Amino acid sequence: MSAFDQFLSELLPEPPARVLEVGCGRGELTTALSVAGYDVVGIDPAAPSGDPFRPLTLEDLEEDGEPFDAVVAGFVLHHIRDLDAALDKVVRLLTTNGLLLVDEFGWDRIDDATLEWLLGQQRALAAIREEESPGSLEDLRSEWEAEHVGLHGYDAMRRALDARFEERTFAWVPYFYRSLGGAATEVLEQALVEAGSIQPLGFRYAGTPRALSGPSL
Repeated sequence: MSAFDQFLSELLPEPPARVLEVGCGRGELTTALSVAGYDVVGIDPAAPSGDPFRPLTLEDLEEDGEPFDAVVAGFVLHHIRDLDAALDKVVRLLTTNGLLLVDEFGWDRIDDATLEWLLGQQRALAAIREEESPGSLEDLRSEWEAEHVGLHGYDAMRRALDARFEERTFAWVPYFYRSLGGAATEVLEQALVEAGSIQPLGFRYAGTPRALSGPSL
């Protein structure tokens, strides 16, 4: 079970609660939730065919059906163009006490110490794989910034969430292990985060809709 799966298992209401996964990708989580007894819908422009999937974006999802008890969004919010409108829609899709469960990263929180550590990890992997070694720290910084142009950073996502949801739980978590080698690297990254040696970029958030009488912002 992944750390995010554990996060969901602790917070999701019991099945057969109605759950929407936004950005379901190849559908692994949606399928697992369905097998566990949830009334689940997974949406993504590239979603698999057939139930419980729909090849839709959040913007295109109709709002006239039964509300959801939970909405799950894993690495989705940072690239939604109109984040305010998207989260307004999530509020409308949820029951009054429904949960938004988010797995995300704040790319803009990276600092020099974290970049230096990341470069060292990339160089070690390149040596093991007998690949060309990455360039300088400045090269990596430029690549990182270019890769994330136009994506929402942590502060922007947090403002949008706080305007519409009451926080139930929040935690900073490792992020780079996903591309650096999996579980062993996750343990190392977590230890360095706890020691204050590098910045945690990943975060997990759960919130319930605020009772708003007017515009969200």
